[in-house]
Amino acid sequence: MKAASATADPEVTIVEKPRADRRGKPQRQPRYDVVLWDDDDHTYDYVIAMLKELFGFPLEKSYQLACDVDANGKVVCLTTTREHAELKRDQIHAYGKDQRIAKCQGSMSSSIQAVG
Repeated sequence: MKAASATADPEVTIVEKPRADRRGKPQRQPRYDVVLWDDDDHTYDYVIAMLKELFGFPLEKSYQLACDVDANGKVVCLTTTREHAELKRDQIHAYGKDQRIAKCQGSMSSSIQAVG
């Protein structure tokens, strides 16, 4: 069998796929949950204010998350990339103590966990 040549037959056109098509779809970064843990050393007001300030949540969503963490022991605040999740966890840890409770020693506990 004779190989087809673009110059031998004017109707034959060789088209190469662009590099991006050969590699397939770009892969998404793994997702991580930012988990807020319940305790008895922080008031609802503290939790709501923290969620509003750090996550930009409206009052209603902040209140609902405060209720969820109180009822369930933990709540997922955000699902995002690892780098962003680590930043939000660190911001929660750095937020400071609840001035409304004398025995409060510091910020709330938070962790990140891989989704799936």
